[in-house]
Amino acid sequence: MAKKQLTGTVISDKMQKTVVVLVERFKQHPKYKRRYRLHKKYKAHTDQEYKVGDRVVIEECRPLSKEKKWKVIKKA
Repeated sequence: MAKKQLTGTVISDKMQKTVVVLVERFKQHPKYKRRYRLHKKYKAHTDQEYKVGDRVVIEECRPLSKEKKWKVIKKA
């Protein structure tokens, strides 16, 4: 099975080997057809240095800790 990949923005780099990535997506209301924005934060593992504001691609992986189930693949 293919691993999920998401693109988002780094909003925190204060932890060691972990960044917080904000992923935004749009959804359409079923009745009114208006598009609205949803966002979710993911904690992702990384060995490289990423700064706040960087666009990155994250990929699903095995659980590395209680909340960390994603890893950073590359800059987008």
